[in-house]
Amino acid sequence: MAVTYTAVVDVDGEGRNGGRVRSADGLLETSFLGALRRAASLRKVRLTSTTITAEITLTHGDDGEFGLSAVLAPVLGGVDQATAQELAEAAHQICPYSKATRGNIPVTLNASAA
Repeated sequence: MAVTYTAVVDVDGEGRNGGRVRSADGLLETSFLGALRRAASLRKVRLTSTTITAEITLTHGDDGEFGLSAVLAPVLGGVDQATAQELAEAAHQICPYSKATRGNIPVTLNASAA
């Protein structure tokens, strides 16, 4: 059994969330986008747009236990593919939710350039 929860958060290039959070709480997505902006700022990279899709999957393992997995798919404008992936990996080290779940659930980062 697997249940997947998907949320998309749009944040404009200036880092303002225009009230377009489309999830139950949007905290993971918003936190990760903040970490992306911080990672870009530290590298003096200007992002022209940022959007993220987070897929959180509830799984029921062979051992009878429930678990979670996550796929974070940021789409970053104004950068190339390699930079988008580098920023996602850096954000994963900065994001409070990533820190809290590190080693507890598998997380896949699928960044792309817009």
